[in-house]
Amino acid sequence: MKKRFTSVLSALILASFSLNVVQAHAKSDNFSAEQLSHVTAIKKQALESDLAWDLVESLTTEVGPRMPGTPGDEAGVAWAVAKFKAMGFDKVWTEPATFPKWIRYSESAAVVSPAPQQLHITALGNSISTPKEGIEAQVIEFENLAELESASDNAAEGKIVFINYRMDRDRDGNGYGPAVKARSRGAVVAAQKGAVGYVMRSVSTATHRFAHTGGSHYKEGVTKIVSSAISNADADQLHRLVALGKPVTININVQAKSMGEGTSYNVIGEFTGSEFPKEHVLIGGHLDSWDLGTGALDDGAGIAITMAAAKFATLKGQPKRSIRVVLFAAEEFGLWGAKAYAKANEKTLSNIVAAAESDFGADKIWAFESNVHTSSLPLVNEIAAMLKPLNVEYIANNAARNGPDLIPLRPFKVPAFALSQDGTDYFDYHHTADDTLDKVDPAKLRHNVASYAIFAYMAANAKTRIIGK
Repeated sequence: MKKRFTSVLSALILASFSLNVVQAHAKSDNFSAEQLSHVTAIKKQALESDLAWDLVESLTTEVGPRMPGTPGDEAGVAWAVAKFKAMGFDKVWTEPATFPKWIRYSESAAVVSPAPQQLHITALGNSISTPKEGIEAQVIEFENLAELESASDNAAEGKIVFINYRMDRDRDGNGYGPAVKARSRGAVVAAQKGAVGYVMRSVSTATHRFAHTGGSHYKEGVTKIVSSAISNADADQLHRLVALGKPVTININVQAKSMGEGTSYNVIGEFTGSEFPKEHVLIGGHLDSWDLGTGALDDGAGIAITMAAAKFATLKGQPKRSIRVVLFAAEEFGLWGAKAYAKANEKTLSNIVAAAESDFGADKIWAFESNVHTSSLPLVNEIAAMLKPLNVEYIANNAARNGPDLIPLRPFKVPAFALSQDGTDYFDYHHTADDTLDKVDPAKLRHNVASYAIFAYMAANAKTRIIGK
């Protein structure tokens, strides 16, 4: 019964989409009737294919976690090159990216008094090690980073600072920015207040007992202290213990090491355009992941979506403009692959006619946004019209932020787009051991592929090119 209902629903969606194509063609200055019929066919094929699922399953199973500088990272690069070639991309190449290499060895934590118990903890990226026996000190709690910043200079002298900021849940992930400040800068501010260690509530919306890792930073001239995060459940427990009014002592033991400069590679696959081969649509995600899970949502799904989308966007023949998929290196350590890409390709970035990155999980796309010159809005509106039957709403121009790995491209006025996924549950799993393949829904993955394929096909084959601003 469920299968029959799905078939009926798909038929209704396709009928609606076909009507939309007819309506769009009646006023289209950018696409022929044949091209618009290709959009219908591309959408249908993408919604019926498990190509993206096969890719993310292969990556997370045969390679696994891909933290920059590890054997998994190296295997991921080889995997990507092989997959691009097997999928028939016209050109496949790599470009090097260097980054500060950091390795996690072990981590543990426990309440020593007044109620001994284990805490689920993870070191934040770039953290120093503790002594072999760990560090043991009294906890001092702050509600957020701002409260710690406003505390007296010696407020945390000899203590372990605990920031207990609760991240807000929203489908557009707007709670991440405020929460991540404590992850990035918390250890520096804590050290400036005299702390010997730093632990924070995970940047997370989850109730499960997994700690969330992520990048953190030190500041020259400020003493380096261990930087860590505990699960939300453990943060609640630690808060309750502190609220009892008795001194709370914990032990944190982190063994990690900074290992100088590492090298990885951006992996790039391209379907070459027939009329304007130098002009290209750029889509992609980041190939690396943290080491705790298998990087299925962050960002295995994103690279699978965009690799598959490029394939479907070219099933009806060679595009007018090239379609390029970039799998960026070392994003988790600070956008190192993205910065290397911008530098290596600076002279040709003006050839990008549209850019979007998939790096927000694998839930359905609900919004389409742009950041282009007003002269390109009629074409953008036509793309939006083709996405609307997939329940993707056009939000606005000027709003698109187009993904973290494309941040280094912003100064070059690249036409930017965002195909925004529903991130309501994304930060339940983000940067944890729970980021695994079972969190990916194949049907939602197909929806992403269809949306990206429509976007890539139309941007590549339009009569006029999209212009940035």
